[in-house]
Amino acid sequence: MLLKALMVVLAVSYPLLAHMAVRADSVPLTVASIAVLALLVLLPGLLRGNVAAWLTALAIAGALALLSQQSLIWLPLYAPAVLSDLVVAWVFARTLLPERIPLVLRIVRLLHPPDEHLNPGIPRYARRLTLAWAVLFSALGLVSLTLALFAAPNGILLLVGIRPAVTVSQHSWSVFANFIEYLIVAAFFALEYGYRRHRFPEQPYSNVLDFLRRMRSVAPEAIVADGRREGVPGPT
Repeated sequence: MLLKALMVVLAVSYPLLAHMAVRADSVPLTVASIAVLALLVLLPGLLRGNVAAWLTALAIAGALALLSQQSLIWLPLYAPAVLSDLVVAWVFARTLLPERIPLVLRIVRLLHPPDEHLNPGIPRYARRLTLAWAVLFSALGLVSLTLALFAAPNGILLLVGIRPAVTVSQHSWSVFANFIEYLIVAAFFALEYGYRRHRFPEQPYSNVLDFLRRMRSVAPEAIVADGRREGVPGPT
């Protein structure tokens, strides 16, 4: 329980620290924000004494110490927002390949009892929703990357010696990457959840909190499963 609480604190602290670093044009805050993100990812392994986790932590600490002496310290600040969006988009999109079951449909089947017959409209809806999530995260990642490229005074292009014809403020990138993205995803989720409860009222969860709790338990299995049509439990 303490570990989960600490993970939540770290997850909330990262975007706040990253935004503060940009606002203050502060290298120490930039280093702190990246260190917090690294700790968020590595903490479970560190507490278990995992050698790889400790070696990774040492490597990150060394890299931050080196980069903090240069203007390139800003580059790692842009990476998480862009890469996380594109990775999530890929996780959804890869399940739309032929002969694979869309990720949302995998989750639906794991949420429902194995012998339950799904509403005939769910498979098509689940495929479209999987595509919508893939498109949304792709768009967020590309917008974040574009803003990072053209940001000033510490945007990617300027840091590598290219002066773009047009720039945006680094503050604009930070507001989008650290706040607006989360609001967009939350709004999309809320709207889709409300529409889904209206269109498919027979659900195995009672409310949004129950849905999130159940999602947390089945999502890892749905993501790592092979997901071929004959390999996923539940009705076809």
